Amino acid sequence: MKKYLYWLGCLFLGACQTQETTQNKMDKIVYPETPTVQQVDNYFGTEVADPYRWLENTDSAAVQEWIAAQNKLTFSYLDKIPFREAIRKRLEEVWNFERMSAPTREGDYYYYTKNDGLQNQSVIYRRKGINGAEEVVLDPNTLSEDGTVAVGNWSISHDGRYFAYSTSAGGSDWQEIKIIDLQTKKTLDDHLRWVKFSGISWYRDGFFYSRYDAPPKGKEYEAKNEYHKVYYHKVGTSQDEDLLVHEDPKRPLQNFYTQTTDDEQYLFIHMPEGTGGNAIWWRPLAQPQAAFKPLINTTEYENSIIGTLGNKILLLTNAGAPKYRLVLVDPRQPAPKQWQTIIAEPKDEVLSSVAHVGNRLIAVFMKDASHRVRVYNVNGKLENEIQLPTLGTVGGFTGKVSDKETFFVFNSYLFPPTVYRYDIEKQQTEVFFRPKSTFNSEAYETREVFYKSKDGTPVHMFLTHKKGLKKDGNNPVYLYGYGGFNISILPGFDPRIVPFLEAGGIYAVANLRGGGEYGEEWHKAGMLENKQNVFDDFIAAAEYLIQEKYTNPKKIAISGRSNGGLLIGACMTQRPELFQVALPGVGVLDMLRFHKFTIGWAWVNEYGSSEDSTQFQYLLKYSPVHNVKDADYPATLVYTAEYDDRVVPIHSFKFIAALQAHQKGERPVLIRIDTKAGHGAGKPVSKLIDEWADIWAFTFHNLGMTFPPKQ
Repeated sequence: MKKYLYWLGCLFLGACQTQETTQNKMDKIVYPETPTVQQVDNYFGTEVADPYRWLENTDSAAVQEWIAAQNKLTFSYLDKIPFREAIRKRLEEVWNFERMSAPTREGDYYYYTKNDGLQNQSVIYRRKGINGAEEVVLDPNTLSEDGTVAVGNWSISHDGRYFAYSTSAGGSDWQEIKIIDLQTKKTLDDHLRWVKFSGISWYRDGFFYSRYDAPPKGKEYEAKNEYHKVYYHKVGTSQDEDLLVHEDPKRPLQNFYTQTTDDEQYLFIHMPEGTGGNAIWWRPLAQPQAAFKPLINTTEYENSIIGTLGNKILLLTNAGAPKYRLVLVDPRQPAPKQWQTIIAEPKDEVLSSVAHVGNRLIAVFMKDASHRVRVYNVNGKLENEIQLPTLGTVGGFTGKVSDKETFFVFNSYLFPPTVYRYDIEKQQTEVFFRPKSTFNSEAYETREVFYKSKDGTPVHMFLTHKKGLKKDGNNPVYLYGYGGFNISILPGFDPRIVPFLEAGGIYAVANLRGGGEYGEEWHKAGMLENKQNVFDDFIAAAEYLIQEKYTNPKKIAISGRSNGGLLIGACMTQRPELFQVALPGVGVLDMLRFHKFTIGWAWVNEYGSSEDSTQFQYLLKYSPVHNVKDADYPATLVYTAEYDDRVVPIHSFKFIAALQAHQKGERPVLIRIDTKAGHGAGKPVSKLIDEWADIWAFTFHNLGMTFPPKQ
């Protein structure tokens, strides 16, 4: 393992002595007082207490004082951990490498993002011709002093004249759209507000986008999001002049997402049912007065428009194909019996995505949570398989039907994100950009294992660790999971994991039911009334690692974010003795009230709702906030952010209040509440480094580890 300069002069014995002394001091934790209220709700004859309901009023002085007191306690605890700064410095070192996205061509220019290493936000560049001089299109780091304003979507008009981009501040889902004239390089006066869950879909001299009406003042980050609408904005005009294209006053919880085809033949409106399937309506772009017609008139399945062949539409769908298939649909005869299959549903893989570029179909398949890439002609005949360096994940393959090349990014746990160019006609792949990381990945390995869950279902898991690991039952483990929303957890290079690996830890990622790793049936096996399967899968992962002598309960830290935060909250309340450290991040933790805030209603099709008598019963059984009781809980660091308007921080507030009231052991249960941050997207690198220095300091300290590790 490579030695680093900051390690020099570190006296390991002295550090251990300091740690022991600090531990004695840190054991005596006095938690801030959290008052309770006499709030009891009646659900179908069952009374449920909600003593921390007052924490939902996040703007109140009382809650703000409580937040300040909790953060003061947490940071005073973290400040006493002697190796916290060493971890932060190592994170800064390993994060400091140049990385780049896959280029996409628009007209004569190639556009891409690049980060020099420690830039808070990646910069958007372009170059004329693939070997042309690099020029900055937009540097998001100039939009705020601290890097907390991030660019979300960006899109270039079909004539290459305009660059539209959305920004969000402090991690919020709320976005604003602005436009740059690429000829003059000036930002126009156009300024669109209250945009959320929207694309930017160009047509002629404007674009379609989706937004809400302005929320009540002071409730921008909490109010329920209702009445999504589609507008058309013409470049050079005020938002007040935007044309309302579509709304549905009778369905306040319906979302809309627009898409136009590159040939400007069709406008599509995707209509998702919460976070599940989606209907799709369409109309010819040349007929703006024509009524929208259904292409897919049910939300039972997930559907994606890939492109067009003539006047027909390439559709990726799991209708009649839980592992997905690619079909050709005539919009004027859209009945499924008329669909023509182009790429059939695979038997032992999932068809994850398809790109229509260079008059080819580039299909990405997933097998056991890693990717394979195959190239077909437009009739579905296999032409080539793109060889990948190892088990990992690909992204990219953007381009137009006329393009002769495309680009993609490949990465894995031990393989930093590398950009490749694929020559479509020659069927040749070459490295376009290879990053240089200071992490010595050659000293580590990734293994695949399968274990059985409680009901006997085989579950796949990746294990990454040092080569030559001894299975002596004493290795520290960082066990990560998600298990929901048909989202697949795939291999990816993550600099934040490096300090744990270098300290001898095992990074374990379990592909739980509820995810999309094995298609829609795997997803359904972990949603609604089957949600307990997800927790059982995760608990079984820990039991497998103990049984196979990788580790023991005193050496296991568990972690997950968002829906994964729910996973951690449920598992630590169901099996507190199985884990030493728990790290629930921005989690959905109050399962009886999640649907009442911002976009939470959209998750009802995944979780169910307490307003349904049957669904209430199973939600109550695992809802973390409602299942905290007197117990010896793992050392817990709940982390959230003040501007998280996806999973509002009240979930975390209520959960930590309950934990602190019921913790009967001596292990700490703390909360870290980030400021000027949201659910996670767009968080500046500096904040990520600080956050993970704190998470690792807490984890290492409570697992009995130190940093730098003993050599």
